[in-house]
Amino acid sequence: MKTTFSALAEGADISINAAVARELKKEYPIFRTLPNLVYLDNAATTQKPLSVLDAERDFYMQSCANVHRAIHTIGEEATARYEKARSSMARFIGAAPKELIFTRGTTESINLVARTFGETLREGDEIILSVMEHHANMVPWQQLAERRGVVLKFIPVTDLGELDLAEYEKLVSLRTRLVAVTMVSNVLGTINPIDRIVATARSAGVPVLLDAAQAAPSMPLDVKALGADFVAFSGHKMYGPFGIGILWGSETMLDRMPPFLGGGDMISEVRLEGFSVNELPYKFEAGTPPIAQAIGLEAAAEWLSSVGLEALGEYESALARRFLNAIKDIPGLRVMGSARQRAGIVAFTLENAHAHDVAAYLDRRGIAVRAGHHCAHPLARRFGVVSSARASFGAYNLPEDADAAARALADAQEAL
Repeated sequence: MKTTFSALAEGADISINAAVARELKKEYPIFRTLPNLVYLDNAATTQKPLSVLDAERDFYMQSCANVHRAIHTIGEEATARYEKARSSMARFIGAAPKELIFTRGTTESINLVARTFGETLREGDEIILSVMEHHANMVPWQQLAERRGVVLKFIPVTDLGELDLAEYEKLVSLRTRLVAVTMVSNVLGTINPIDRIVATARSAGVPVLLDAAQAAPSMPLDVKALGADFVAFSGHKMYGPFGIGILWGSETMLDRMPPFLGGGDMISEVRLEGFSVNELPYKFEAGTPPIAQAIGLEAAAEWLSSVGLEALGEYESALARRFLNAIKDIPGLRVMGSARQRAGIVAFTLENAHAHDVAAYLDRRGIAVRAGHHCAHPLARRFGVVSSARASFGAYNLPEDADAAARALADAQEAL
């Protein structure tokens, strides 16, 4: 059968896409090893298809060498494969290769911007974040505020779990130097209205950084259409390897920023009295890069493109809606947020039961969910919880996975 997700109207029968997911699941070796696993922790990391595993293994077996400056054959082959991965990832997000920097993940990408662009800011300059940010898009700016005296302002989150855009527009001032927000909440699943957020910033001449960690695996990313200045995401959340991520930045912004780390590849020349910086993108890639991981990430992007990325995101949202409908009458169960635009992520609490106990109970039933504050302490406090459990859906999840998790939660309500 055709293993490509189909675009379906909201509320349509998802059985067609469920059949696609069932076929795609066969491409994941972990489900052969653990055939009864119901994996609902995709917002933390996704499983890896065989094509990704093969791409990395093939590099190590056939052309394992360091890149750039090598004269020998396999070194040149490694360099060619690494730079091909860069070009492929640039096409995947509609960018120029020189604007695409390989990092260790979203966290490093954001830290890179905070430690370079951020160091140009002065005391009293303002950065706008939101209350729903992952710690990776909050702590680097808090550290910058301590170093430079920058003022942080936060877009409030409504009871629905949506950003209060009216308040956001009031926060933008003549002192605003950056808006940094997530595209999709890793806790609430809220899909933020990035077009309006960017337009407001643009009208004030303010650069925008987008945390696309949860967006990259579930929606197409066209960085030019988004209108942002920086976009960051991770490979391991989009069916790719651990230890690799992307920072895209506009060439204009990247040219203005100083290097982040010092060492090999970020220099064109070193003298006793100083050094000259390499051209983009190598200016920001000091040391040996994640070569095999970049090749694996290229395979993951190709896999996502082949299965129909936009329709995949809609399928995951449909699974979340099915799960929400199945748990809505469980006594004492509270869902965090009810955003009108929601990805396949659902966080919830069960009255009189710690989230860790809920997750452990589900694990005994073969269902893997996340439990804790999900690296979003301020958001947890906004909703008055210490921790929550979270189910998040991926390309290989089936309607029966949502149903099984709902049944297990109903049993947990009586057992815990």
